[in-house]
Amino acid sequence: MSRRKILVVDDEQHIVELIQFNLESNGFDVITSDNGEDAIKLAIDEVPDVIILDLMLPGIDGFEACKKIRSHEKTSKVPIIMLTAKSEETDKVLGLELGADDYLTKPFSVRELTARIKAVLRRFEEIPKEAGKIIKVHDIVIDTEKHEVMKGSKVLELTLKEFELLKILAENRGKVLSRNLLLDEVWGYDYFGETRTVDVHIRHLRKKIEDNDRHPVYIETIRGIGYKMKQVK
Repeated sequence: MSRRKILVVDDEQHIVELIQFNLESNGFDVITSDNGEDAIKLAIDEVPDVIILDLMLPGIDGFEACKKIRSHEKTSKVPIIMLTAKSEETDKVLGLELGADDYLTKPFSVRELTARIKAVLRRFEEIPKEAGKIIKVHDIVIDTEKHEVMKGSKVLELTLKEFELLKILAENRGKVLSRNLLLDEVWGYDYFGETRTVDVHIRHLRKKIEDNDRHPVYIETIRGIGYKMKQVK
């Protein structure tokens, strides 16, 4: 198996060097950038397996860089883990809304970051195991082999986590799935985050599959528990 390529974007050189040394020691290839504009170009040119993206960057910040990376077809599904020195909930939520799969607040453990990268890669590698499986919910068609979702004749651009959330909800439509179960199934048992992450990704997913995300037809919120895919006819 070829070595996985990680793009590390941070303007603090000592942090980049620390992350690079540890990731290379764990068998990853690492490319680096210290600004948002260069990071976007590198991401599109190199198409890394995972992007580690700091929020506080000179020029184009991490939020804008994440948005641009997500909007490009070559990098729309590359997992992004955001780094931030801020602990405010709004920063975490905004990062997730723009397409980040995960976040870490500085200071963080490099061991924890490595564990999260490996968890993201494991989830991505597991997708082909269900080759040929088609799941239909009303006018939404989920092709697990192509990792593609269509609504009518339109292909929906979903991130890896959005795809996995939609898939597990569709496979269990009519059943209530708790936030903790979704967190465990989609992010993995070694994920260190919180159930708020699930809520943000569900909200982002609704914007893509619902005609009116304020009045969802497909995904229903079960207050105090979690979510379920409605038995849409």
